[in-house]
Amino acid sequence: MKMLKNFKIGNINIEGGLCLGPMAGVSDLPFRHLCKEMGASLLVTEMVSAKAIYFKNKNTEPLMKIDKAEHPIALQLFGSDPDIIAEMAASIEDRDFDIFDFNMGCPVPKIVNNGEGSALMKNPKLVEEILSKLVKSVKKPVTVKIRRGFNEDNINAVEIAKIAECAGVSAVAVHGRTREQYYSGKADWNIIRDVKSALSIPVIGNGDVTDGESAKRMYEYTGCDGIMIARAARGNPWIFREIRAYLNGDTPVKPTAKEIVDMILKHCKIQMEYDDEIMAVRKMRKHVAWYTHGMKGSSALRDKVNHVEKYDELESLLKSTV
Repeated sequence: MKMLKNFKIGNINIEGGLCLGPMAGVSDLPFRHLCKEMGASLLVTEMVSAKAIYFKNKNTEPLMKIDKAEHPIALQLFGSDPDIIAEMAASIEDRDFDIFDFNMGCPVPKIVNNGEGSALMKNPKLVEEILSKLVKSVKKPVTVKIRRGFNEDNINAVEIAKIAECAGVSAVAVHGRTREQYYSGKADWNIIRDVKSALSIPVIGNGDVTDGESAKRMYEYTGCDGIMIARAARGNPWIFREIRAYLNGDTPVKPTAKEIVDMILKHCKIQMEYDDEIMAVRKMRKHVAWYTHGMKGSSALRDKVNHVEKYDELESLLKSTV
């Protein structure tokens, strides 16, 4: 039975329901490009600080760069000042993205200690003010990413999701872990199911989907409209192809060692379109570790890759492994 779902975020069609989650330092334009090619339905940028836009921080501009091949794509904002968030969203709305996503899921201490990201889940009143002002300030649809709650004593995803819907948000993505859990332990799919039952807008489930089988189980268990994949896509853009095949009743095909090497080199070439060669190759080091995880001799390979700074060196090294 075919299980891939189509749904709408405002007036934007999301065909197939498979979303690439935002990951700081990972889901940049080159990586998003590859995930799109492999079947991701919706892309989300890395987090962009509303305050950084306000202060015209030069490091923010590359985070907002979007390619015409990426649509549909959401630009993810974070912050805690309702007026700055709304004003900055309005100031960048004419850029080439389709959806505003607001982050209330980031667990990183630097963000949380600033009262941003998942810390906002402790303050429903502020959440209501932020989302209401954000929705009113822009014409593009707004979505929000939340967690199960801040900690075990504050499991309030349903409450926050209802606030979001009442504020005019067009879809909610729910990560089934608390901020306290970070990415450890098991994601609670019950909370995704509870949010889905409580809302009439689309709900995107996130947490512990690593292949076609787990995607099918999440759809069946939670009734969610879409699935967001983040960490499981690192070094594995094929996961979107695999899930699509599985949910369509086909046999998923794992990439061969040669395909993996070819993808790394393609990734690096795209990276070099946005960075100088040395910077691009250095950025690829972490990606190579993810791409080659579990492969024979991968530990020694990673060590060698960490000393490479030119594309030709990377190519020679990788091609000598397959």
